[in-house]
Amino acid sequence: MSLFDLTGKKALVTGASRGLGYGIAEGLLEHGADAAVVGSSERIFEAARHLAAGTNRNVFPVRGDLGDREQLNTVFESSLEKLGTLDILVVGHGIQRRHNSEVFPISDWAEVIEVNLTSVFLLDQLAGRVMLDKGKGKIINIASLQSLIGGLRIPAYAAAKGGVVRMTMTLANEWASRGVNVNAIAPGYMDTDMNQALKADKERYQSVLSRIPAGRWGTPADMKGAAVFLASPASDYCHGMILPVDGGWLGR
Repeated sequence: MSLFDLTGKKALVTGASRGLGYGIAEGLLEHGADAAVVGSSERIFEAARHLAAGTNRNVFPVRGDLGDREQLNTVFESSLEKLGTLDILVVGHGIQRRHNSEVFPISDWAEVIEVNLTSVFLLDQLAGRVMLDKGKGKIINIASLQSLIGGLRIPAYAAAKGGVVRMTMTLANEWASRGVNVNAIAPGYMDTDMNQALKADKERYQSVLSRIPAGRWGTPADMKGAAVFLASPASDYCHGMILPVDGGWLGR
């Protein structure tokens, strides 16, 4: 169990008010980490209370819009101040916009790229500076199946998540020899608020479900094991890895 022990580690998890980010934060706390949890709405304070109630670890809620670069810097500095240092970064926030590609609004494109790619790089960069000074640290980006395949009606999301994969590999190339692990998790089709529109399309929902060997969509709890692995000593020799958590979808 010591390979997966996070006791005393300090983690920053974005997108933690619900969905996959919440599940990941819960997993890290269960294995001994303290966490600053970030969300864009008041909901993050309720989420932090629920997370803290299930553990004896410290949970610090931080609210901010990570699509705003000034707020992003404030969120990071506030989180670092609350934690005291930083050992683990999980960049779990994101947005979705769906339109047919021929009419996809450039304003939605710009917003998705800013939130789902640029802000990920900026947080990785800020965390990287802290971790490189320490000579150790774990950065976990959240990619997607759409990092590896084409989607439908989500060109900006697919482009951003594809960028997250290449960025993850590039940072790993630069930072592996300096003690910092940079990896990513690629979730499959997950039963979260972001996918409610997709699930509401009964024909598409069944089409997706029929291709998942596990026979079900994923849940936030399914993200815990992968996140704990990549945050813990068990993954010390893993750099630039993209870990699918997809119920076997990619292998079908």
